[in-house]
Amino acid sequence: MIELLVVAVGGGIGAAARFVVDGEIRSRHSGGFPWGTFVVNVVGSFLIGVFSTLFFALMRFGVSADTATVLQLAVTVGLCGGFTTFSTATVESVRLAQSGRMHLAVANTLGTLMITVTAAGLGVAVGRLFG
Repeated sequence: MIELLVVAVGGGIGAAARFVVDGEIRSRHSGGFPWGTFVVNVVGSFLIGVFSTLFFALMRFGVSADTATVLQLAVTVGLCGGFTTFSTATVESVRLAQSGRMHLAVANTLGTLMITVTAAGLGVAVGRLFG
């Protein structure tokens, strides 16, 4: 039951943060490319890599596996999961394609995939440095 609660609370905070960050980025950039969604997905993927690595490292410092798991769920599944939004990235790519901007649709789809996976890998590397 605690797992469900921490994921729900973290997810709500993450979704609210996404709303704010996406809105701020959209207010500063125009031109049709969905920069807000792109940025939150890259940042969120990086953070998932960092935190998933760090929480497992907590056990080396005496934190129980159960506590580390609950913390990881709260932050990676809840907070970062609520912050990132691959479904919105997909919808935005479809809308770009439907409006005849296929080059932006392809750039958004492939760029999101490649850069978020790279960001998660970099996050794991950073997490290993500190964990």
